[in-house]
Amino acid sequence: MWDKRSRFTALVHALSKDVYRYAYWLCHSRTEAEDLVQETFTRAWRSIDDLRDDKAAKGWLLTTLRREHARKYEKARPDIEETDLALIADSHRGYDCSTEAFSVRRALSRLPIEYREPLVLQVVEGYRCEEIASLMGLSASAVMTRLCRARQRLREMLTDTSDTVAKVSHL
Repeated sequence: MWDKRSRFTALVHALSKDVYRYAYWLCHSRTEAEDLVQETFTRAWRSIDDLRDDKAAKGWLLTTLRREHARKYEKARPDIEETDLALIADSHRGYDCSTEAFSVRRALSRLPIEYREPLVLQVVEGYRCEEIASLMGLSASAVMTRLCRARQRLREMLTDTSDTVAKVSHL
């Protein structure tokens, strides 16, 4: 059996990228995401002995991360910052910057959070409906409904966008 430090180190190495990616998706800030990941792993270190099944570690960490993120906003709302377009362009360097990819990212960001979050957990993180339900504290049927509505709205937004692009390109 592994000692506590070895088990924790293996957990960090195996899951830190996934935890960071989810943290960044939640807060859209590198520094805040890093702080969230740090706090998540600090809590994980304190409770590593409570983790009975290492296969459940990812869900356990993402649930912890989600709760940490919620705790940040319980007492105070963050100040709204001016958006620096150069920073946005730099943050997408190396990604597929095609018109379609941009349209999908923009449409996804416009979805209400209650639809966007389960969709990202399923598509990006690879969770099943039951796992998403457990992470979000919902029933599996509520998650399936939200996923269906998210896809419908996304499809509508992307159809509207492609119609607009088609109309403009014919001018």
